[in-house]
Amino acid sequence: MIAKHIIFTGRVQGVGFRYSAQRTASSHQLTGWVRNLPDGSVEMLVQGTPEDVDNCINDIQQSFSGFVRETKISELPCNPRYTRFNITY
Repeated sequence: MIAKHIIFTGRVQGVGFRYSAQRTASSHQLTGWVRNLPDGSVEMLVQGTPEDVDNCINDIQQSFSGFVRETKISELPCNPRYTRFNITY
């Protein structure tokens, strides 16, 4: 299991990004969260198998290719407190 912290920048707020990210992450059986940031970007933490995490990120980038300008990804230690994937505020 791995965890990745992602920051998506571009026109990613007000376009259904968080809800699509939640559906995509849940379909890959990932845990974590997604939320809007005050600067207009979206922050996401995903945990799961390396293949599922990478596929999820790729699916989101493809779905929002016209909206995402940059994706910054860093690895983190897994946190067992996350048992589902949620939208947070």
